[in-house]
Amino acid sequence: MTDLQLKPRLAGPREWAALAVLVLVVMLLAIDGTVLYLAVPSLTEDLSPTSTQVLWIGDIYAFVLAGLLITMGNVADRIGRKRLLLMGSAAFGAASVLAAFAPDAEALIAARALLGVAGATLMPSTLSIVRSVFLDPAQRTRAIALWSVGATAGAALGPLVGGVLLENFWWGSVFLINVPIMVLALVGGWFLLPESRGTTGHRIDLASSALSILAIVPLVYAVKRWIGSGPDLPVLLAAVVGLLAGWVFLRRQTRLTVPLLDVSLFRVPAFAGAVGANALAIFAFLGLLFFFSQYLQMVRDYGPLHAGLAELPATLASIVVIAVIGFLVTRLGAGRSIGFGLGLGALGLAGIGATAPWASYWGLGASLVALGLGIGIAMTLSTDSVVSAVPKERSGAAAAIAETGYELGGALGIAVLGSLQTAMYRSRLELPQDLGAGERATAHESLASALATTDDAAVIAAARAAFSSAMQMTSFVAAVLLLVAAVIAWRVIPSASTGKVHHDAA
Repeated sequence: MTDLQLKPRLAGPREWAALAVLVLVVMLLAIDGTVLYLAVPSLTEDLSPTSTQVLWIGDIYAFVLAGLLITMGNVADRIGRKRLLLMGSAAFGAASVLAAFAPDAEALIAARALLGVAGATLMPSTLSIVRSVFLDPAQRTRAIALWSVGATAGAALGPLVGGVLLENFWWGSVFLINVPIMVLALVGGWFLLPESRGTTGHRIDLASSALSILAIVPLVYAVKRWIGSGPDLPVLLAAVVGLLAGWVFLRRQTRLTVPLLDVSLFRVPAFAGAVGANALAIFAFLGLLFFFSQYLQMVRDYGPLHAGLAELPATLASIVVIAVIGFLVTRLGAGRSIGFGLGLGALGLAGIGATAPWASYWGLGASLVALGLGIGIAMTLSTDSVVSAVPKERSGAAAAIAETGYELGGALGIAVLGSLQTAMYRSRLELPQDLGAGERATAHESLASALATTDDAAVIAAARAAFSSAMQMTSFVAAVLLLVAAVIAWRVIPSASTGKVHHDAA
């Protein structure tokens, strides 16, 4: 209430125009995380990646981004958030060109990793600049809500953008679209964004940065390999390395005067609950989009544009969120509203699993509406709760953690649900007995590989049936996870004494 009593300066047209630039940047980053999904079939035909390489192409971007976010947040505090954002925009455009013209799967994975590095320079600056530009609490809540909707809608828009491009161009076009948008962000950011820095001039702790990456990547690799090929020595070694690095990282943070990650923030129930809700919401959403886009094209025989349009209900529903947030929070409070959103998202996931066998699309369409609306509510309010649950002087650290949770949740969603989908596809695949060993191995690799290498109608039918069945079960698993998260959010994240601020904001 202190900010309201002091009547801070209200944002004007210039500040809202600056917000538009920031939302454009975060929306592009979200689009880039999902735009590739529809390109998997044509990419597979052109580059012939293995199923493991397909997963790495999809998630290496988010792994690298998540691993570097906290470090880059500290760099932004040191050299200036606007400066880092402009540098990152230029680097992101350059890395996009490398990805578009990658000659093989390995080069594309490397280019996607470079995109993750560039993206990590952009993400921390956006929310921090929002906090510094919008001083009035009510306006700041509205601005953060728009920022969140940009991130959620961007993730949902990715398949549609990809569909439009792939209908007319080759798969590399999904990366080249980044270039003109980043040029626009560079020009708009140069003229509209104010420069801001953190209050500390401390050195970046490079050991902590290395440890954070060493904790994230091996653990995700262990999960991917374990679900894909079962427990073995590499799984054990990767898990041990990741857990050990994570333990050392957390221990180091408690001993540093200015840590990269302020672990004490997680002692605040509202903060910890909101970060968890944020990560689980995007875990389910991006994990589903990864294999659902493939399902529409490879099982339902939709073209890329048709598939993108089929996913449009989730996009539109996530945008509508901004109109219902004020009503929800006034009636339920923040915590219960987040729980409601996660529960609605779980209903949408279960609906996708239940209606996938229907010949009609309408069941899937209605389920996508519930999913997009529910995830949009949860994402918007959990992000706002994260930055509101701590004192103003610690909001920069809170923002970095919120963004890391978003990116890591999305990366793990692709890794865990994508790997689970692959494992269940293989376990359900019933191929003709007289099929040769080579064709059997190719069909067992993935549905995309089967469709690209055989004309045998029986093999194609069996592969499509196995993929569809696996998608249904994976959707149900994701729905259960979201339902558990909904109960936790309902009980852990405070709901009282928040309605008025959110009501004013919306």
